[in-house]
Amino acid sequence: MRDGTTRTTRKKATVAKEKKLLPLEQWVEISTEKSDWDSADPSLLHTMLVQLHLIRAFEETVLELAGEGLVHGPAHSSVGQEGGAVGSIVGLRATDSINGSHRGHHQFLAKALRFVAPHGFDASNPVTPEIQGVLQKTLAEILGLAQGFCKGRGGSMHLQWHEAGCLGTNAIVGGGVPLAAGNAWAQKHSHTDDLTVTYFGDGAVNIGSVLESMNLTAAWDIPLVFFIENNLYAVSTTVEEATGEPRLSGRGVGFGVPSLRVDGMDPLAVHLAMQKAADIARSGKGPVVVEAEVYRFFHQNGAFPGSAFGYRSKEEEAAWRERDPLTRMATEMISRGLITQDQVDGVRLQAQTAMSNAAAELVEQDPDGKGGVRRIKPDLWPSPDFVNVGVRGDLMELSGAKTVEASEYQGATESVRFVDAVAAVMDRRMELDPRIVLLGEDIHRLKGGTNGATKGLAEKYPGRVLGTPISENAFVGLGGGMALDGRFRPVVEFMYPDFLWVAADQVFNQIGKARHMFGGESPVPLVLRTKVAMGTGYGSQHLMDPAGIFATAPGWRIMAPSTAHDYVGMMNAALACEDPVLVIEHVDLYGGNGDIPSGDLDYQIPFGTARMVREGSELTVLSYLSMVEKSHQAITQTGMDAELIDLRFLDQASVDWASIEASITKTNAVMIVEQGARGTSYGGWLSDEIQRRFFDHLDQPVLRVSGGEASPSISKVLEAAAIAGVEDIVAGLEQARVNSGVGH
Repeated sequence: MRDGTTRTTRKKATVAKEKKLLPLEQWVEISTEKSDWDSADPSLLHTMLVQLHLIRAFEETVLELAGEGLVHGPAHSSVGQEGGAVGSIVGLRATDSINGSHRGHHQFLAKALRFVAPHGFDASNPVTPEIQGVLQKTLAEILGLAQGFCKGRGGSMHLQWHEAGCLGTNAIVGGGVPLAAGNAWAQKHSHTDDLTVTYFGDGAVNIGSVLESMNLTAAWDIPLVFFIENNLYAVSTTVEEATGEPRLSGRGVGFGVPSLRVDGMDPLAVHLAMQKAADIARSGKGPVVVEAEVYRFFHQNGAFPGSAFGYRSKEEEAAWRERDPLTRMATEMISRGLITQDQVDGVRLQAQTAMSNAAAELVEQDPDGKGGVRRIKPDLWPSPDFVNVGVRGDLMELSGAKTVEASEYQGATESVRFVDAVAAVMDRRMELDPRIVLLGEDIHRLKGGTNGATKGLAEKYPGRVLGTPISENAFVGLGGGMALDGRFRPVVEFMYPDFLWVAADQVFNQIGKARHMFGGESPVPLVLRTKVAMGTGYGSQHLMDPAGIFATAPGWRIMAPSTAHDYVGMMNAALACEDPVLVIEHVDLYGGNGDIPSGDLDYQIPFGTARMVREGSELTVLSYLSMVEKSHQAITQTGMDAELIDLRFLDQASVDWASIEASITKTNAVMIVEQGARGTSYGGWLSDEIQRRFFDHLDQPVLRVSGGEASPSISKVLEAAAIAGVEDIVAGLEQARVNSGVGH
């Protein structure tokens, strides 16, 4: 103002209208009252008491043996957490399923004991021969012995007994959750009202595969119970340190999943919570989250308390020990005249005796030791010859199949686009095999997905072409669970192979290792389709060739067809195979035409055979996918008398070594041709194996034609520079001539 003063103008603050939002589904805490214990079935309480003591005695024996150095690897005991397992499993059916985490002895035993004692337990005589057998076989597995459920391969962290509904415990945090979702999907779509319970800890609630699976099961109404064992510590990191919401069941309501909290030290409360969860899941309303707050009395691994490592106080541990689920169960039963303390002591003694007997069958005094030192009985170990048995199946399921090679076919043919052959053979197989289910992003729309590979299938087979959320971990893991269940044959599409890194745990740790890890007898009939898209300008994160990565990962079969005829025959073989199969396609081939037998989509290509494209004497050229034709062009351009072989089957067990050896023996030189980056290339592994097998026949080093070090860029010029083409193959052929001394 003119007098030099200032005026402050105040405006009234505006407040936007707020409306409180409520979750779509319930989030409740369940606890017991005196009346719940009064009305509980005495036989139920007796059964839970016996199971609690059997599991406690089992875990104490494991820790004792671990202390003597007889458990090779970790001993993640569940001492203190038995109430959550027994309470949640005692009411399940034999046809219900469970899987669990690395700390899963108690869940496995609760389900196995329930299976062999379906009518409950008699506290006066709890250990029948069947019970004794389960205890010994489980202990044998933890000790790594041949009589174990997984023949000693699973140990403490990989316990599986399919017959009892134990799908397998899992050493990857959260890794088993998508597999459980697949099992639950199979239960629902087999027209049962069975359910699956997946157990995991507080650390796993922040893992992507768990959260993706919550979303997917909610979207598809899959009857999966997510059972969170919140023992307050991920090793030594507290829940409060790891998350802003320590009530972990809150994760569920964010996905529209009904969620329950319960005191896991109260077995009856857990049982009642699980009854409510099971009612929801069996009703067709989809998944449920149950969070049970429990406490492991010992450290993450071994027989020391957490306080010995400084992350828990002795006072905290003492307070939780006063809430021991075994004590709680006995106290409630004694107060109601259902059992006496002497009888409780008798149950514990019989459980301990059973475990002493089980251990006595597996270990003995070490004749070379002193002071009562024990050892594993030497004749109980698996044979070292068993080490590689069961990495994959024996392919007996393909015996007797009709095989047709294009070079030998004499009947009528028709010309089709490669991508139409992709859709046509899948249509034929889905028509004949109702177990086949397709999963992938956008495969149910866009008239056959992003490239037309599933054209017409969603309309023709409703409910069997599943367009998934963008959550590779969840949907490929769900496919893995479906395959392990055995009632369905999933075909999973990764829109681009680079996306496999997002789901690497499920692809490699879970699906690829499952058969071998669980003893070698679990078929995993899953087909994973993906396409190489080099040259399309999609850049560094969409253009990889996955062959080299899969070739070094155990368990996977790999097929790479380069013609429409071969695609039909190889996909038929893949869909008959009991192993997981990666089928690699290439966008450069999709639009091309090729001949297939007229009216016949039911043949296979002879498994594990390469295709002789061109015979020659100067050099053996090995390639696959679109580089086969580019190699042929380069050979023609140079006039070199090179022998060109289309590998077709790329995994270590399926490579056609006989054809490769016959060719190298003739030419004494070999060149491997592929398109993608050298660092992750298939040729690195293959050249090493060729030199190891055929060194004496080689007159020059194995030549490799591949892309550069970098992934292809989006720039058209830089992309072309990053990947191999005809001119690079020509250069390789000329180098082979120089190496051989021709023309000098």
